[in-house]
Amino acid sequence: MLTVSVKWQKELLKAVEIDTSQPPYVFKCQLYDLTGVPPERQKIMVKGGLLKDDADWSTVGLKQGQKLMMMGTADEVVKAPEKGPVFMEDLPEEEQVVSLGHSAGLFNLGNTCYMNSTVQCLHSVPELKSSLVKYSHSGRNNDVDQTSHMLTIATRDLFGELDKSVKPVAPMQFWTLLRKKYPQFGQLHNGVFMQQDAEECWTQLLYTLSQSLRSAGSSENIDTVKDLFGIDLASRIHCQESGEETSETESVYSLKCHISQEVNRLHEGLKHALKSELEKASPALGRSAIYLKESRINGLPRYLTIQFVRFFWKRESNQKAKILRKVDYPLELDVYDLCSDELRKQLEGPRQILRDEEGKKLGLKANEKSSSSKDDDVKMIDGEGSSNASGESTVTTSQEGVPSDKETRLTGIYDLVAVLTHKGRSADSGHYVAWVKQESGKWIEFDDDNPIPQREEDIVKLSGGGDWHMAYICMYKARTVLM
Repeated sequence: MLTVSVKWQKELLKAVEIDTSQPPYVFKCQLYDLTGVPPERQKIMVKGGLLKDDADWSTVGLKQGQKLMMMGTADEVVKAPEKGPVFMEDLPEEEQVVSLGHSAGLFNLGNTCYMNSTVQCLHSVPELKSSLVKYSHSGRNNDVDQTSHMLTIATRDLFGELDKSVKPVAPMQFWTLLRKKYPQFGQLHNGVFMQQDAEECWTQLLYTLSQSLRSAGSSENIDTVKDLFGIDLASRIHCQESGEETSETESVYSLKCHISQEVNRLHEGLKHALKSELEKASPALGRSAIYLKESRINGLPRYLTIQFVRFFWKRESNQKAKILRKVDYPLELDVYDLCSDELRKQLEGPRQILRDEEGKKLGLKANEKSSSSKDDDVKMIDGEGSSNASGESTVTTSQEGVPSDKETRLTGIYDLVAVLTHKGRSADSGHYVAWVKQESGKWIEFDDDNPIPQREEDIVKLSGGGDWHMAYICMYKARTVLM
């Protein structure tokens, strides 16, 4: 780590640290944060000419305390005219974000698209942001290590930057702490940071947040991550040979969609993943035997995360190979038939209320709607009944005079709100992108620092079958009613 000073216009930036294990582009992102000069406009004079984004620091010949000269113009904030119409670019940056309708992009710091896409998807969960805002520097107790605490703080601060900025954000502090907490994300190949698996980043980050927010000392934060993402599974484990049968329960943060020749749709892959065979010792037989494990959902979250199991370890190439098979997924997902009998009974009342309210919207009477099949019920539910940022259904909040003692209840029906895609043939190469539904209903493709508006009908086309972007992780938001 070197410390230099940088002369820019009339300013002298003192004690700027350079991590020589990272490419010069990362250093330029640091200067962008300090000066507002985008990396592509920066001209930094070093021995032999201008500093290139991918230059080797060992050949640049920097010395401790060296003074560098930078040229470049910062993005100017247009001053609002004293009179006349007010255009969006004339507004303060916070108001520009509101007018723009989506948050900022994230600079790629060197094969960090896996991290950027994960952050953008989780950033779209308002309840998670709310819990992070309440988390303070003094919130840590002895159950959480210092690095996890600081990574949680960095996540909170990064989410805040994304909400306030119209310019791309350089997630330097977050990335540094992510690598410190989980060193596998700091792997180098020929001096360059390697691409990593976005699902591993998603899982590790959620685990850290679950530990930090659970220990925040406030009763409402005790199970924040589990309440938002936790799925309770009840499993029956049966050995046909011996007749032995046991049961077990577990909590996970995502469902798996297994992909095989028989799987063409998400629902089929979910059913396939909830059944598995395992070999273990049989007390009755005194030897190993094959057991069938059948699982059912026994508790649903506000946000249902689904991972498409597209990667497997290929010994010949010594890397994670990719299953390119097309698997269709819906904008609206009903998991009622994947639930336990106990949970189905709990869902029946809320589902009936939701069907009746949707029927009223289409001009049907409640009893007419009730007489139709469950499949028809699900088909007629449209985006108008989706959850808003507060987690309450717009169907129920539109009613007047609702008693305050009513509770928000899940229905087992979910709306797609985020898709994390991968393009390429291996999990540790290629490119990751986030596709996120905004509160306005618009979809934005976050390709690192470049947010691009997309049409909803194009989101479900990211289902695979070729070398284009295909869904790797889908996040659905629960439709709820008040009861």
